[in-house]
Formats: sequence, C-alpha cells, structure tokens
Amino acid sequence: MSCYLNNAATTWPKPECVSESVREFMLKGGANSSRGTSSERDMGTMNLILDCRMRLAELFGGYDDSNPLLVTFTANITEALNFTLRGYLREGMSVITSSMEHNAVMRPLRALENRGVNVEVVRADSHGRLNPSDFENALMNHKYNLAVISHASNVCGTVQPLNEIAELCVKYNVPLVLDTAQTAGVIGINASELKLAALCFTGHKGLMGPQGTGGIIWSPEFASRVEPVITGGTGSYSHLETQPEDMPDKFESGTPNLPGIAGLNSALQWLKDTGIKNIAEKEKLTGEYLLEKLLAVDDLILSGRHDMNNRVSVFAFNVNGIDNGILADELSCSGFETRPGLHCAPSAHKTLNTFPQGALRVSPGYFTSRDDIDSFIEALNTAIGKSK
Repeated sequence: MSCYLNNAATTWPKPECVSESVREFMLKGGANSSRGTSSERDMGTMNLILDCRMRLAELFGGYDDSNPLLVTFTANITEALNFTLRGYLREGMSVITSSMEHNAVMRPLRALENRGVNVEVVRADSHGRLNPSDFENALMNHKYNLAVISHASNVCGTVQPLNEIAELCVKYNVPLVLDTAQTAGVIGINASELKLAALCFTGHKGLMGPQGTGGIIWSPEFASRVEPVITGGTGSYSHLETQPEDMPDKFESGTPNLPGIAGLNSALQWLKDTGIKNIAEKEKLTGEYLLEKLLAVDDLILSGRHDMNNRVSVFAFNVNGIDNGILADELSCSGFETRPGLHCAPSAHKTLNTFPQGALRVSPGYFTSRDDIDSFIEALNTAIGKSK
C-alpha cells in the first residue's frame, strides 16, 4: 500500500479543484499580469490575482478592512520571511526570536548577524514551548526593533502562546513577524486583531495550494518601513526607474506564479467551503488517535507534548537503538512516506534534546484515515522488529 504521512512538508493529496484550476489557467488563461492590453484574457488574470488577494486578506484578518493591496505574493514562506527580515533589519538593530525556529528564520537572522544585527534567541522548554515570562524578561532588559516567531513547530507540532506573545510585543512596542507555515489553514489567525507587523504564509501546506506559492499580510505602517529586497518591473509606473512605493507593487517585481495563484485561489475557496474549524477538528481527532498508538509502541521516545493541547498533528520520535533514517527507509519500503533527520531546524532539535541525531517525523493530514494510522503502526512495529 501507499500512505502519505509527510503533510508537514507539503499537504497531499490536494483537493481536486486545485489541479483543475492550474490546468484551466494554463489552457484557457495564461495572460501575464498587467503586461498586456485590456483583452478578456488580460482582465481574467488581473481579476484572478485580485480575487486571491481578497480571499487571503479575509482569511487572515488583514488590515484596513482586509485591504487586498496589503497582500504580497511570494514564491514561498522562506522568501516571505526574507523579505520582511532583510528588508527591515539594519546594522545596529536588534531582533528577538525563539529556539524553535525553522532555518527559514534562523539562516536569514544569522546572515544579518554577520552584518551587525544583534540576534537574541530565547530558549523554549523541552517540549518546545516558549514561556511568555522568559520572553518578557528579554523584552524588559533590552530594546528590540523586531520579533519573529514560528506559530507552531515543524518538528514536534507545539503551538506557541501567540496571544500572550503578541500582547507583549504591543506592550513593549516591538513589531512582530509571524511564521505560519504549520498553522495557516488549520488554526484561525487574525493579523489585525493580534496587531502583527507581518504574517508570513505558504500556500502549499495547510492552505492546500500548489508549491511555489506564499506571501505576506502586512500592516500598512510596517510595510512602509520595509525596503524591497527585489526590485524590477511591476507592470506599473513604467516611466520610473525607481521602485514604486505603492502597494502591492512595492514588493512584487517580476512575473508571479500565476498558475500557482490560480490553484491557491481555488484551494482558499475549498477551505472556506469546508471550514477551518472542521478541518482542525478532523486533524485533531486523527492526531489523537495516532498519538495514542505511538505512545503504546515499545522503546519509542516522543518529542514535544504527549497530548493534543496546544499542538498540531506533527509528531517526532526516536526508537531506542535504531537510527531514524534507517527506520524511515524501512517504512518507505512498505509504502509509508515520513521524514527523518533534522527537518531544517537544528535549533529546535537542540531544544528538544534530539540533536544531532534528529528524529522521525510523522504528520497526518486532512485526508488521512484511521485505517491509514492502523496500517502505519503495524508497519512501524514490523520495521522496529527488523531493525533491532
């Protein structure tokens, strides 16, 4: 059999409407954005982009009554985070983050550190949770120009206390950038209510869209203070040789992934029709069932929380005496797709005491059934028996 359990990397399968919309755009649309006449195809592309912006602004509680112009499209959340971090932080500034961050945050920060930016990492506990008191202690003792936090760990699924962290950032006047790679489409997030400076998202995980899509929901004040990392043609203000300041043009040079945006737009409609609360409840029930089964496996050491409170359905574990890569290979031979290693998050693994060996990550999704879980646990026990 074949069973996909790597939804933390990308959700699969996608709703059928997603691939249909990509195909439809390539076959019948295909016009570039703002780089043609006012033909039906040209207007169709412009309307598609606006429609997708509007859906994203509504979904994430965008500023100025969900103004779609405050939505920037990027190729992925890594690019979105680079736009915000590299576009804002300058030599002499200070940024605060947690020890549970993905390299999409850590690598830009370390590169900026080499250019004179002060980087403060607040260590989370052994379950991957950032204590708001520790975060506040850091804020009290130093003036930070920016905070950047992952909403949930891509390693162990722990969800951070976002409301408390956001309130502290407001209290100490520190703009907060949020990485929603593991939560967008699964947990409701309202950027304007939380007073986020920027919410960065990817389209191909919980939003159920194609790879190569992502973006930023900006607060207008923060967007005005960020310099564009990439400049060039925008299809607008062509008489200028300087980058436009108007949104969304300021951060969108070059041709976007239009087939991807078509697929993402359909995925967002599917999310709305299905209901994020319904999706979250189904994934939580599947996660509870998997968690119960994992905890019953002999010699298995689970990282992170041992219940479903304040976590998403992302599970990382090791089995005593067995390399997690070998275990993943055995499972792959039986048709089960997982992910071993360090998951692009060495700091998180150090926090969870699973560095340098990493862990085997299992992440069911909306379309994972209980039968899939039962089959996986059976295969896991068989693989453990073979590997010992």
